[in-house]
Amino acid sequence: MSTDLAAQTAATTATSASETPLTIPVAIVGFGWMGRVHAQAYARIRHHFPTLRPVPQLTVIADELADRAGEAARQFGVDAVVTDWRDVVSDNSIAAVSVTAPNFLHREIGVAVASAGKHLWIEKPVGLTAADARAVADAAAAAGVATAVGFNYRNVPAVAAAREMIAAGELGEITHARFRLLSDYAAHPDGALTWRYQRDRGGNGVLGDLASHGADLVWYLLGNIESLVADTATFIDERSKPTGATAGHQLAVGGERGPVENEDYVSAQLRMESGARCVLEASRVSVGEQNSYGFEVHGTAGVVRWDYRRMGELEVGTGGAYQDQSVATRYVGPGAGDYAAFQPGSANPMSYDDLKVIEAARFCEAIANGPERATGATVTDAVRSAEVLDAMGESVRAGRWVEPVRVNP
Repeated sequence: MSTDLAAQTAATTATSASETPLTIPVAIVGFGWMGRVHAQAYARIRHHFPTLRPVPQLTVIADELADRAGEAARQFGVDAVVTDWRDVVSDNSIAAVSVTAPNFLHREIGVAVASAGKHLWIEKPVGLTAADARAVADAAAAAGVATAVGFNYRNVPAVAAAREMIAAGELGEITHARFRLLSDYAAHPDGALTWRYQRDRGGNGVLGDLASHGADLVWYLLGNIESLVADTATFIDERSKPTGATAGHQLAVGGERGPVENEDYVSAQLRMESGARCVLEASRVSVGEQNSYGFEVHGTAGVVRWDYRRMGELEVGTGGAYQDQSVATRYVGPGAGDYAAFQPGSANPMSYDDLKVIEAARFCEAIANGPERATGATVTDAVRSAEVLDAMGESVRAGRWVEPVRVNP
């Protein structure tokens, strides 16, 4: 960590909640939808975590599309706009950076940001392979900077409550579980052939996009994976190339066709170190499924289920009946994760954007307290998830069970 940044962090840590809030200047690299989500999360931190220090101050927006960056700067009250992310890295006034650029840029930008002594909040999957994620993690460790990674579903208070139930043994010994991440964002055959569908830019398709979240949730709830066997498929083989800049998952009709180079679907069977068995399934082409994400975990004495679309609820069946055990809906509330920072009582809904505020807050806590005391997902978690995805790819190629290479905790 640079001397100036270390001094700033030390001063921030020493500041009491009663004093004038200290700010930490931040920049966002890449201002598509996710860049906007990060900007909104930074702006809302002080509303939901009023005693948190440092308070982020968005100072620079970097995007290769000058018009898009300029519009964002006007909306968020930011003075500086650049079109080259390297200008952010070389700016000594910037202490932390959000990287929300496409996957193929994660390694280059992430390593540069960390090596420059700047704290790093980067979206998953952190590159195209585990080697990419590990390079960013190594750079962050060498520089001593704090990191955060966009595994936002572990921030759901209901997921935190389920994790506590499992750890406390309320379900007994965990026997088996299922995790699903099904979506239709790529189901339309006229979806534009963007970077997401190219191997050298979008990596392993739905594995990095959705299954990376699943791999993180499996570890977060159940621990390490001992071995796995996987199957993948690409169901839409060609798409039309877009004629201009794209945002989101827009359509392209009538243009030149090109091949889809990565996976639409993955399913995997997992053997956990604990002895439990697990199924993980992800799809980006599931017609009729919109953000159908969730899990169910079974144990010798109970079950817990969660559906992202009913974020604040758990279905819980415990009580010792074993056979004909009833299942009831439990609404989580204050006391579960960071729920109390957003709502005063159970059954008041939270949103996806709230999860990113929690993520931003934990990033700022890691800046203040030191990376070794981080409570949110970090680049170490990104490496662990990427090792699982790499193992899935190897399993498909080899047609056998594979043991993921695990990163040291």
